[in-house]
Amino acid sequence: MEDTVQISCPYCFESLEVYIDPQSEGELIRDCDVCCRPWLLQVARGVDGSLSVRVSRAQ
Repeated sequence: MEDTVQISCPYCFESLEVYIDPQSEGELIRDCDVCCRPWLLQVARGVDGSLSVRVSRAQ
């Protein structure tokens, strides 16, 4: 199962489709493909496998 989510960059506000590995959970750091600034992605999964992703500026 491949998981993709639409994310809006907290810096440049571009909307991007991001792939989240099905085994990933917790906090991940990723750079924006447009402005190259770092994001903090908080990835959580429900018991049914549903994906929840929050994005903020990485410190």
